[in-house]
Amino acid sequence: MKIRYLLLLSLMPHLVWAEEEPTLAPAFSQCLIEPPVSRSFEDREKLTGIKVDDIVIISDHTNASFNKQAHFVGDVSFSQGLRHIAADEATLDQRQQQLSASGNLIFKDEKLTVTADSLEAQMSSNSATLENTKYWLHGQQVHGDASKMQITSENNLLLSDTNFTTCPPGDESWLLEAELIKIDSKEEWGEIWNAKLRIADVPILYIPYMTVPVSDKRKTGFLFPNFSTSTTNGVQVSTPYYWNIAPEYDLTFTPDMMSSRGLFTKTQVNYLAGDAQQGQVNFEYLDGDNKLAGAPNRYLYNMSHQGAINDNWRVQGNFTDVSDNNYFNDLNSDVNRSTDNQLSRIGEASYFERNWDMSVRVQDIKVLGESQKPYRVMPQLNLNYRIADIWQAIDFNFNSELTNFEHQDDSLNTATRIHLVPSLVWPIQGPAGSFTSEMKLLQTEFFQQATDPSNIYNQDVSRTIPQLRLHGKVNFERAADIWGESYRQTLEPQVQYLYVGYEDQSQIGFYDTAQLQDDYFGLFRDRRFSGHDRIADANQATVGLTSRLLDSSNREQFKLSVGQIFYLEESKILLNQGIRDAKQSASVLAVELDARLYQDWFISGAVQHDTEHGKNKKSEVTLDYRPSNDKLLQFSYRFVPDLLNTNTNGRVDISQVGMRTSWPLTDSLYFVGNWYHDLKEERDIETYTGIQYESCCWAVRLSYHYRIKTNYDDQLNASIDGREEFEKGVYLNFVIKGLGGSGPLGVSDMLNEGLFNYRKPLYLRN
Repeated sequence: MKIRYLLLLSLMPHLVWAEEEPTLAPAFSQCLIEPPVSRSFEDREKLTGIKVDDIVIISDHTNASFNKQAHFVGDVSFSQGLRHIAADEATLDQRQQQLSASGNLIFKDEKLTVTADSLEAQMSSNSATLENTKYWLHGQQVHGDASKMQITSENNLLLSDTNFTTCPPGDESWLLEAELIKIDSKEEWGEIWNAKLRIADVPILYIPYMTVPVSDKRKTGFLFPNFSTSTTNGVQVSTPYYWNIAPEYDLTFTPDMMSSRGLFTKTQVNYLAGDAQQGQVNFEYLDGDNKLAGAPNRYLYNMSHQGAINDNWRVQGNFTDVSDNNYFNDLNSDVNRSTDNQLSRIGEASYFERNWDMSVRVQDIKVLGESQKPYRVMPQLNLNYRIADIWQAIDFNFNSELTNFEHQDDSLNTATRIHLVPSLVWPIQGPAGSFTSEMKLLQTEFFQQATDPSNIYNQDVSRTIPQLRLHGKVNFERAADIWGESYRQTLEPQVQYLYVGYEDQSQIGFYDTAQLQDDYFGLFRDRRFSGHDRIADANQATVGLTSRLLDSSNREQFKLSVGQIFYLEESKILLNQGIRDAKQSASVLAVELDARLYQDWFISGAVQHDTEHGKNKKSEVTLDYRPSNDKLLQFSYRFVPDLLNTNTNGRVDISQVGMRTSWPLTDSLYFVGNWYHDLKEERDIETYTGIQYESCCWAVRLSYHYRIKTNYDDQLNASIDGREEFEKGVYLNFVIKGLGGSGPLGVSDMLNEGLFNYRKPLYLRN
C-alpha cells in the first residue's frame, strides 16, 4: 500500500484495496499522548438504570433551589451521553438550561479531551465555550492550546488564537500557530486561517489558509515534495497534487522537474467499479528530453482493471506502452521498475462453476530491447471440466485450449492451435504417504499459414501423444535429539516414473514455448516446455528425498531436498533442439537447503550440479542474521555459467556477491544498505545507502544510489554517442506528521530499492 503525505491542504491516502505490507520501522507506541483524566468520569459508569440522554450530576456538596439554580462544589461531574465535564465547582441554571464550571476543569467527549479555566454551556443546544484551553484529539498525537474553544450544536469546534502539534510536550520540533481553526466533525477535517509554521521555534512559513485532516478520510491537497539529485536526471523536485474527485474516484498529478531533462508529468487515476471491481489509469509525459540529442518526447500510458462481475464471472485487463525501450531505465515511473523489460498486455474474462470453468483471453507482450517480437494471442479460449470419483475413486479431467497466434511481422507465419487433454487420475493418499497414477492423451492440431508456400511451417499438423505418470511418496518421521534439543525428524522419499510418447514436431513453429527450469520441484514436472508447441518425449525415473527438522512448536528449523532424473531413453525432441547432450544419461543433481544454523543465523541455498561433467549449472546461497524483526544482515552469492546459452565467443557468466542490511542505530535512527559486486567483471554493480530518522512528529530519509544501468538499443539512441553505464544519485524525503503524514516513511521499501529486492537477491532476469 502506498501512503501519500499532504503539505499545504490536507492528508488523505489513495483508494486502497490491498493490505499494507509489514514494515521494519518502530511502532512508536510511546508517541501516544494520554490526556488528563478525572476519577469522576468513572462514577457515572457505576450507576444503573441510566439512559443515554439522561443528565447525571455528581458532587461532594450541593446547594439547589427547585426549578432555579443549583450550585455544586467538590469533585463535580456532569455527564450526558458521551460528554463528560469535571470541575471543582459548577452552577446549573435550570430555567435557562445553562451550565457554568471552573477549577481544574476537564471536558471530554468521543472526539477530544479539553482542559480549561472555565466553561459556559447551553445544554439544550449542546453548545459550549471554554476559555484558556489545552486539547487532545483522541486516537491521534495531535494536541495544542487555544485562548478560546467553542463547541457548536453541530459538534463542530472553533479554536481562537490557537496552535497544534503532534510532538510530545516539551519536545515540540514543529508547531503550527493559527488565528482561527474550525474542525468540521461531519467532514472530519479542519480549516485553518492565518497559520504560521514553526520548526525548532523558528517561523519558516506563513499560510493564509489551509486544511488538515482529523481522520483517515481522503481529501484534495498537495502531497509532500520529494528532492533528489543524480548524474542522469540532475536536480529533481516533484510535488504531487491529490484530487479526491468522488468516493469511488481519485487522481494524483505529479509535476517532476529535472534539471537535466525537463518537466516530467505523471497522472494516476484510481477508481472503484462497484464493490468488487477496481482499476487504475496512468499517463506519464516528458515534453522534450534535454538529455538526449534532438530532445525527443517520451511517454507512458497504462490501464489496468480487475474484479468480479458476480459470483461466477471474473475479469482482468492490463495494457502498458512506452515511447522507447529505455523509458524505465531513465525515468522514475509509477508503473514499472527499471529492472522490468517486458510489457504484458492482457484482457481476460473467466467463468467458474463447481465442475467446470471457461475463459477467453487476448495477450500481447512487448519485450524492451529485443528486435524479435513474440507472437500475439488473439484470442485464446479455455474450457476445463473435472469430475471426482467417476469409478473406483478415479477422477476424470478434461482440459482444452483453442489459441490463435498472430504476429506484427507479416512475413512470419500465423497459426491456430487446438490442444485437447483428457486424463484419468487415481490418487491414493494417507498420512503415511501417497501414490498417484495418471494417464493423459495429448491431442493437438496446428493450422499454420505462411506467406511463403515453401515454408516448412506452412502446413497443418496433427499430433497425438500418450503420457503415463506414476508418482509415489512416503512420509517417515521419528523423534530426534540433536545437540541437546528435541526435534521431530522427517524423511520423505519420492519416486516418479514418466513416459511421454515421441512424435516428430519439426514442422511445428514456435509460438509460446520456452524451456522450464530444472530446480528440485521442476524435476517432478510432467513437461519440459511451457506452452504446447513442443512436447518432449520421455522415458525416465525421478528420485528425490526431503528431510526436515521440526521443533516442539512444529516450526521448521531445517529442510534439505535432493533429487535427480535418470533417463532410461534419450529424448529425441531435446536432442533435436540442442538442449541435451547426446551422452547425457541423467539430469542435473538439484539440491536445495533452508536451515537455521544457530539461534539467529539462517542459511538458504540451491545448487544444480552436472554430475556427468562435474560442473555446477547454477549455485546460489544466502546467509542471514536476523536477531529481531527490525534487524537484518544478509550475505549472498550466485553463480550461473553461460546464462544466455550462447556459444563460447558470446558466453555470459554471472558470478556475483552481495551484502544487505537493515539495522536500527537508535530507537529513532535506521540504517539500510546493500552492496553487490561482479566477480567476473571485477566491479561494483550496485551500492545503496540510506539513513532514516523518525521521531514522534517528523521523519526524514537521506539515501545514496550507485548502480549499473541497463541500456537498450532503440530509436532514441541513433544520434547519441552513448549513455551513462552507471548512475549515481542522492535522494531526500521529509515528513511532518500531522501536516502531511501520520506514519513512518518505511524501512521495508528501502530494502526493495535498487536492482535486487530483499529476500530475492538471486533473481535472474533473462
